[in-house]
Amino acid sequence: MQPVECGSCGNRVLVEKYSPTHTSTQWLEDAETSCAEFREQATNGVHSMYVRTCGALTKSIDEAVADGDIAESHRTVPVSGSTEEVRSYA
Repeated sequence: MQPVECGSCGNRVLVEKYSPTHTSTQWLEDAETSCAEFREQATNGVHSMYVRTCGALTKSIDEAVADGDIAESHRTVPVSGSTEEVRSYA
């Protein structure tokens, strides 16, 4: 996973990009404490477990990918029923 900093609030997360539509994000701090969008949602009674993402952070991740700072990862997993063959996903 690679670090990305939100261009809006400066919060840092770890990111793994598996495809243009599949991004895995690991928060390093509590989202409702460190992220303005999550904090605002929480004050309105919608807590982070129900909020999919922060728009500003998504924009920052997309920009990091476009700039080449985050590259797509390739996963290799066993094919069902076999320990010899593997299927690689980009």
